[in-house]
Amino acid sequence: MSYTYFTLTLPFSEVGPNEMKMIFLSLSVFCHVGMNAAVRAVVRMGIYVGAKVYFIHEGYQGMVDGGDNIKEASWESVSSMLQVGGTVIGSARCKDFRTHEGRLRAALNLVQRGITNLCVIGGDGSLTGANLFREEWSGLLDELVQSGQISEEAAQTHSALHIVGMVGSIDNDFCGTDMTIGTDSALHRIIEVVDAIMTTAQSHQRTFVLEVMGRHCGYLALVSALACGADWVLIPEMPPKDGWEEQMCHKLSESRLRGSRLNIIIVAEGATDRHGNPISSNTVKDLVVRCLGFDTRVTILGHVQRGGTPSAFDRILASRMGVEAVLALLEASPGTPACVVSLCGNQAVRLPLMECVQMVRKSFENNLNTYKLLSHRKIDSSFNVAVLNVGAPAAGMNAAVRSAVRVGITEGHTLFAVNDGFEGFSKGQIKEIKWGDVGGWTGQGGSLLGTKRTLPAKHIDKIAEQMRIHNINALLVIGGFEAYLGLLELQAARSKHAELCVPMVMVPATVSNNIPGSDLSIGADTALNAITDTCDRIKQSASGTKRRVFIIETMGGYCGYLATVGGLAAGADAAYIYEEPFDIRDLQSNVEHLTEKMKTSIQRGLVLRNENCSENYTTDFIYQLYSEEGKGVFDCRKNVLGHMQQVQTHTHLSDAYHIFVCFVGRVFANTEDSACLLGMRRRALVFQPVIQLKDETDFVHRIPKEQWWLRLRPLMKILAKYKTSYDVSDSGQLEHIVLIRVNFSKLRFIHHLNAE
Repeated sequence: MSYTYFTLTLPFSEVGPNEMKMIFLSLSVFCHVGMNAAVRAVVRMGIYVGAKVYFIHEGYQGMVDGGDNIKEASWESVSSMLQVGGTVIGSARCKDFRTHEGRLRAALNLVQRGITNLCVIGGDGSLTGANLFREEWSGLLDELVQSGQISEEAAQTHSALHIVGMVGSIDNDFCGTDMTIGTDSALHRIIEVVDAIMTTAQSHQRTFVLEVMGRHCGYLALVSALACGADWVLIPEMPPKDGWEEQMCHKLSESRLRGSRLNIIIVAEGATDRHGNPISSNTVKDLVVRCLGFDTRVTILGHVQRGGTPSAFDRILASRMGVEAVLALLEASPGTPACVVSLCGNQAVRLPLMECVQMVRKSFENNLNTYKLLSHRKIDSSFNVAVLNVGAPAAGMNAAVRSAVRVGITEGHTLFAVNDGFEGFSKGQIKEIKWGDVGGWTGQGGSLLGTKRTLPAKHIDKIAEQMRIHNINALLVIGGFEAYLGLLELQAARSKHAELCVPMVMVPATVSNNIPGSDLSIGADTALNAITDTCDRIKQSASGTKRRVFIIETMGGYCGYLATVGGLAAGADAAYIYEEPFDIRDLQSNVEHLTEKMKTSIQRGLVLRNENCSENYTTDFIYQLYSEEGKGVFDCRKNVLGHMQQVQTHTHLSDAYHIFVCFVGRVFANTEDSACLLGMRRRALVFQPVIQLKDETDFVHRIPKEQWWLRLRPLMKILAKYKTSYDVSDSGQLEHIVLIRVNFSKLRFIHHLNAE
C-alpha cells in the first residue's frame, strides 16, 4: 500500500493561552482520484486559520526518511490541482514504517519539526497504521529520550499525537461513510467504457464481459451494473448458486430472442462461486462462447478506474472532508480518540477511526434488492400506473422511468407511458409500456417519453377523462418545478374529479436542483459534471496565456446551486447568485481580489454567474466591468454554457441510480399524504405531502426558502482566499458506528440478468 503526506501548523490562537507551541498536521494520502482536492482543501483551510503547512513527500517513506521530503506548502503550491488525478506530492510503499524501528525514526522526524497532529487519507491499511503509530507514540518518545535523541522537555511538549482520517478508496468498502473519495470517479470511468462498448456491441451483436476492480468488495461491479443496465453481475459478496452457468446463458439467450443485439456482463475481479472457485472474466467468456456461440469479448479495465479527471462529486466530497479534518484537529484534545471524517447522506460526520476499521462494510442491501427488482419479472397484474416526465429534460429521467417501469412490473402492476407530459396526457398519448421497451434507457440523456412545461390546470377535465378511460390507479411524475406545481394542481382538483383520487408521487428531476423537500434532484450531478468539465477545458485553454479571467454563465433559473457547487468543484474565484445579493461594491472587491491574484504565480481567474442572479448585473455587464477595471492587469473572456448542462448523451452515475417506487393497492385516495414528493433530506429518502411543502417554497422565484448548499459558499470563498467567516455549527460531531447486519441468504435477490 502506498501513501502521501503533508503537515500543517496551527496558529498560537488556536492552541490555547498556556500552550505557546505550534501544532503540525500530517496528511497521508493513498493515491486515488480526488486526493488532490483534499490536499488543496486542508492546505488552504490551514492557511486560512493562520497555519503553516508542510508537505511530506512520498508518504510514510518521506516521514521515515525526513530531510527534504518535508517542505513547506504555500497557497499557490496547490493551485491547478483540482482536476488532476492521483496525488501531486508523491506516493510510495513503505516497508520501514511497518517496523518498530521505522516508526521510531518517523517519530523523531515529527518531534524535531513539532508535528503532533496527523491527518490520514487512505484505506483501512493507511488508517490502521496511523492509529498504531498513535498508540505507540508515548513509548516511542520514551525511547527517544532514553537514547538522548530528544529532551524530556520535547517529549512533554509533544506528548499527544492527534489523528483525523479521510477515506480514499475506489471500492467504497469502508464502514461509516456513504461514499469514499475516488469511488464516484471510478464509477464514471466504468460507465464511460460501457457507453463506448455498447455502440460496437450493438453494431456487431456482441457480448462483452467487463472485469472491474473489487478483490474483496463488489461495490463497483454492482452499482455500475445497476447504472448501465448490465445483463448479469458477479460479485464476491454473493457467490452464485450451483447451476448459475445454465441460468445465465438461458437469460442471455432470452434477451437475444426478444430482439436485443448486445449483452453486457460485469465481473468483479474477486468474484467466486459457492465453493470458493474464482470466476474470471475469461471463464465467463468461454462459457458464453461454448454454450451459446455468441461473439464475445473481454475488457479488463484495470488501473483506468484509478486514474483520470476527478468527478465533480469527488472534488466536492474531498474539499468538504478536507475542511472538516482541519476543524476536527482544531477541536482535538489529548483525550480525543482518532476519528474519521466522512459523509452520511448530505451531512458531515466524525466517527471513531478504529470502530470503522474493525467493521467490514456490508452496504449492499438496497443495491442488491434494486438490481433484483430490475432483473426479475412477475406476470400477474394488479394496478395500472401511469409514468410521465414534466418540465425541462434532465439527464437521468430515462433511468428513472426504466426503474419505475421494471419495479412496477416486478410488483405485478401494469405500467402506462405518457408522452409529452400533462399536455400529452390530456390528448390521450398514453400506451402500455413493457419490460423490454425500456431496455438501454439508462445511458440515454434527455427524455425519451417527451416532456413539456405545460401545467395540468387548463387540461384537468381531459386528464381526468383519460385516467378514467385507462383506469389509472396511480401516478408517477418525474420532473422539475412544473411537476411539483402540477401535483399541487391535481390534488386541488380532486374535489371535482374522483378520477384524480389516486396515489401520486413526484420524483425531482431538474438540473436546477430547486425543488423543495429534496436536497438533490436527478440531473443536477450530470449538469455539475458538464460545468466542471467545461471549466477544466477553459482553464486549460489559458495555460499558455497569462493574466486572463473567464466569466461563465450557468443555468438554474433563480437557484444558484449550479453556480455555487460548480464553482467549488472547478475552483472558481467567485460565484454570483440570486440567493446572495451583491452590488457594485462587491463586484469591485472581486476585481481587486483578482488583481492581487495576478501578482502571484496563479495568473488565471474563473468567475461563475447564475443566469438570473441579477436583473441589472448581467453576464455582459460583469464581463465589461471586469474588462474595464482589469485593463492593463488581466483580460477577460466570457462563455454561456446554456443547454449543454441539461442534456447529455449519457447519464452520469449519480443520476442513474434507481428510483424505488412502490404503490400500495387501494380504491380511493384523497388525503394529503396520498400526493407526495420523494426527496432526499440529509441522511434519508422521505415521502413528503406536496401540500405541506408549500410553506417551504418561494413560488415567485421557484426555489426553496431554505437551501442546504448555501452553507458551502463560505467554503468556496475560503478556498479562493477571501476573508470571510465560516460557520462551524454544522460541522460533524463524533458519533459511533451502528452496524446493520445484512443476511444475504434472506435477501430476495435472484441472479437474473437485467434482461433488456
